[in-house]
Amino acid sequence: MMEKHFRPGCAVVFGTALVFVMPVVPARAQWAVYDGANHVENVLIAARTLQQIDNQITSLANQAQMLVNQGRNLASLPLSTLSTLQSTISQTTALLAQAQNIAYSVQSVEQQYQQAYTSVFSGMSDGALFSQAQTRWQNSVGGFEDALKLQARVVGNIPSDSSAMTQLVSASQSSTGALQAAQAGNQLMALQSRQLSDIQAELAANDRAADLERARQVANEAGAEAQYQHFSQYDAYVPHAVAIPSSGY
Repeated sequence: MMEKHFRPGCAVVFGTALVFVMPVVPARAQWAVYDGANHVENVLIAARTLQQIDNQITSLANQAQMLVNQGRNLASLPLSTLSTLQSTISQTTALLAQAQNIAYSVQSVEQQYQQAYTSVFSGMSDGALFSQAQTRWQNSVGGFEDALKLQARVVGNIPSDSSAMTQLVSASQSSTGALQAAQAGNQLMALQSRQLSDIQAELAANDRAADLERARQVANEAGAEAQYQHFSQYDAYVPHAVAIPSSGY
């Protein structure tokens, strides 16, 4: 067979067919294309995503802290001086209820005052006048005694009040939440209210004793006037001669 040589790009006739022979060109290496704008956009998206995550973490931390603070604000104060205050008030009230002779009662005052202080008149006997005067004296002495007892009670409350005030102030300063601070403040106000009640009771007892003494003095003047009227009813003494019988000596 005869060997045939032909060049690329030439047409070769095999029999009746015409065949074109194309040259084979080797493929060249492909290089990656860098898109700077797209890279920057991706970086910005990633940064915004990280910022959103960081904001969410901060929000969750704030919510957790808020819940902790709410728990502290709702915590109750472990210290309570209510029972001590109530006990002190009960003791003062009981002492007032033990008032001698004339009680702290409108009805009692009206009845006993009428009997011993305003019912003095000249028609009364000396015995009745003396009995009323003695009753008034006992009322005055009892009133001063009651006032002294109440003063002793008020002064005796000072140490316990000082201790309670120190504890409440310390609890208020070391409170972990608003509720504890408010409860400590309320108890301090209750302590002050009880102290004001003591002062009010002491003033009432002192005024009561002073009023009883003034009323006694006025009633005694009326009693003295009645006794003078009794004395003035008797005839004046007229001296006259007295005959003494002889003894025979």
